[in-house]
Amino acid sequence: MLSAVTGNSSIASEKQAQFSSMLQSALDGHYALVIDARSEREYAEDHLPCAVSLPVVDNEEFAEVGTTHRTDTHRAYLIGVSYALKNMSHAIDELVAHHPKDARMLVYCFRGGKRSKLWFDALSTIGFRVDRLPGGWKAYRAWVRDQLMELPRRFRYHVLCGPTGCGKTRLLSALASVGAQALDLEDLAQHRGSLIGDIPGVAQPTQKWFDSLLVEKIRRFDPAQPIWVESESKKIGAIEVPIALLETMRGGRLFTLSTPMTERVALWREDYGHFEHDLDAMMDRLRHLRPLIGGEECARWESLVAERRAPELFQRVMEAHYDPAYARSMRKNYPMIDAAFKVELGRLDRDSLIEAARQLHAGHGVGAG
Repeated sequence: MLSAVTGNSSIASEKQAQFSSMLQSALDGHYALVIDARSEREYAEDHLPCAVSLPVVDNEEFAEVGTTHRTDTHRAYLIGVSYALKNMSHAIDELVAHHPKDARMLVYCFRGGKRSKLWFDALSTIGFRVDRLPGGWKAYRAWVRDQLMELPRRFRYHVLCGPTGCGKTRLLSALASVGAQALDLEDLAQHRGSLIGDIPGVAQPTQKWFDSLLVEKIRRFDPAQPIWVESESKKIGAIEVPIALLETMRGGRLFTLSTPMTERVALWREDYGHFEHDLDAMMDRLRHLRPLIGGEECARWESLVAERRAPELFQRVMEAHYDPAYARSMRKNYPMIDAAFKVELGRLDRDSLIEAARQLHAGHGVGAG
């Protein structure tokens, strides 16, 4: 397991050891409570994966204090501290009081300034053992950026390739179930990675939060074992995959999945069932592909939509657009694709995928080339 927290040029060298030690302890679960003292909006954009949001001022209060600070600094602090004491009192009653008196806690805010100091002073006065993260979230974010450049290169990757609907994501899940190290980027990005890949009712994370989740996931893997991953493109929906990860994946060992079209269509009917019940909404998305597929092909899709022939539409969209587009992308980004290890998936039910995953993990897992 990679667990060492290293490097961060954004904070003074004399605080580097403190920052590294505290962050290491936080990420490894050694604090009973990690408090993010920033506003809810800041927390939603990104935070330490182990932190809870206990803002000293909420979104509206934070905006009010900031606006007041421009013209009257003294009044801004009066308002801010008044809000903070009320909010902290509520949080102490609702959450903090349930921790034992010898609990160890970590607090941070944007830069390790006034907001985290308010929590630090309150918790220290109560008698808890409290640390305050030097540099705050800003220093943590700089550390994440450093990790995204360095961490992915410490591993070797087994890359699952194959056209949409062939079962890459499901095989990845099966590999995780049999003990392999699996990195599901689409799960972290909350998107299926295509023009129609939005998950109904689920918003994608911010780029910063995705980055934090990715670092947290990879740092817990063992460099002695390969990481299984899908052959993703540069973007998954609105999320950008870090270049260091992409470059290292493209130098990995390739596994090409081959699946019957009937199974691929059945998978689409499960994954995109919402579109099967609303083909017009799907067609609204697909029309953006008209410059690529031409008017005749687009008209053919429109006809299938009008006739409510979802399975035929799914198959045609795969054959006419996604399969050739994927083939072009693979030859560009993975020029050794023809030498990939071939994996035949006759069926995509859970039992079949688990069996295929067992064979892959046994033959290409720990110590395998």
